[in-house]
Amino acid sequence: MDSWIVWLILAAALGIAEIFTLTAALGLLSIAALLTAGVALIGFPPGLQLAVFVIASAAGLLGVRPIARRHITQPPLQRFGVSALVGKPAYVTKEVTGREGRVRIGGEEWSARAYDETLVIPAGSTVDVIQIEGATALVYPRE
Repeated sequence: MDSWIVWLILAAALGIAEIFTLTAALGLLSIAALLTAGVALIGFPPGLQLAVFVIASAAGLLGVRPIARRHITQPPLQRFGVSALVGKPAYVTKEVTGREGRVRIGGEEWSARAYDETLVIPAGSTVDVIQIEGATALVYPRE
């Protein structure tokens, strides 16, 4: 079997493996194997083929992969507005029931209702904001 076919098979195997791992490393190695298959097809000796593979792999893994990872990695989603209040602690300023109440969330006073309508949360308690409905915070007591 010609060496260029071996390199082509290796390139295909690494390319398929990259599809399952999504690390960019195997894809770069696949490209290096594809370049090496081209060099082998031209007729260069096996020692030079191996050198081309090593140099192309190193260039890809050390040069291209960090750039690719920077573009692939997404920053964490940031919540804005009232959705940013969900999960925050709040201080009960006026008893909270299933129908009414007041809480202080980060320095602002909000109307509030108990997330569990059967609960009565006394003033002075600390609660977590579970949901925001309009201008009303649905809260649940901390345990």
